[in-house]
Parts: sequence; structure tokens; C-alpha cells
Amino acid sequence: MKDGTRVTLRPMVKEDRDKLLDFFKRVDEKDLMFLRNDVRDPAVIDHWVNNIDYSRVFPLLAEVNGRIVGDATLHLRKKGWKKHLGNVRVVVAHDFQGRGLGTLLINEIVDLANEFGLEKLVAEIHLQAVAALNAFKKAGFSVKAVFEDLVQDLTGRRGDLVVMVCDVQALDRRVG
Repeated sequence: MKDGTRVTLRPMVKEDRDKLLDFFKRVDEKDLMFLRNDVRDPAVIDHWVNNIDYSRVFPLLAEVNGRIVGDATLHLRKKGWKKHLGNVRVVVAHDFQGRGLGTLLINEIVDLANEFGLEKLVAEIHLQAVAALNAFKKAGFSVKAVFEDLVQDLTGRRGDLVVMVCDVQALDRRVG
């Protein structure tokens, strides 16, 4: 990472169950409101680790000293009109935010998307998740739409949803 911390990036495996539960217990309460699932529910984690299918969802974990500090997922479709698209979701432990880990994970997902033959990546981000918006911008994503008053947190408070897109092939041409 930019501060010199060595991070191991690797695919999630079934044996990561307890490490994932520990990781999500450490996720800041404010960050939890931006997540799609109740990640503190062991049943959710059990479902993830017991149903790994890398051709459908590629979960990438970031570890430091054997502890999970970040989780990024690339959601794929095998068929249909969106099969050339991938969706990206990223969660970074509070104590690793602002250190470049989110951008590192997103960049790795972009590289994987290129290897998988995807053309574009899509990320849906709450407008108040400023750090996430910045990390995706640094990784080559741009804002394509803002849907006002579309999402709602656990308390019922509404907010705006930002859709960001990365042209994987154009980004690859710039780098290559």
C-alpha cells in the first residue's frame, strides 16, 4: 500500500468463514449502512463460503498478518444482455481506510475483469460514501448517473445513489 504496508490479495475460500465474521464485526457502523447484506449475520457468511462459484462471484480478500482487512467482489453474468458487464463491491476495514487499500482492491478487480473478458464494470455507491467515490475515481471509474432519493439506510433515511462505470478495455489500452 502507499504507506508501505504489505498486503496479500487472494480469492476467498471456505476456510475464511471465521476470519470474515471477525472482519465484518470490525467494520464501522457507518459503513455498514452502505452494504447490501447483514454481514454480521453468521448465516450470510455461511452462505457465501459454502456456495463459492468464482464464475458467478469472484470474492477477493485483502489480508495483513493473517487478518482480513478488505473484501472486494466482482459479480459476473454468464448469459444475457449484461454478460459483458461486471458489478463491483468493496468493503475496507475502518483502520485501513485512507491508506490506498480500496484503490488497490478496485485496481485488482479491474485487472481480473480484463482477464475474464469483461468490457465494463459498474459500481453503485451512496453519495455520502465520499471515500469510496474517490477510490473508484482513482481506479478509472467515472460517474454516469445520480439517482436522487433512491436508497434508504437501516434507519429509513433516504439518500442518493451514484452509478459509476469503468471501461475496462479502454483503461487497459491506456496502461498497455
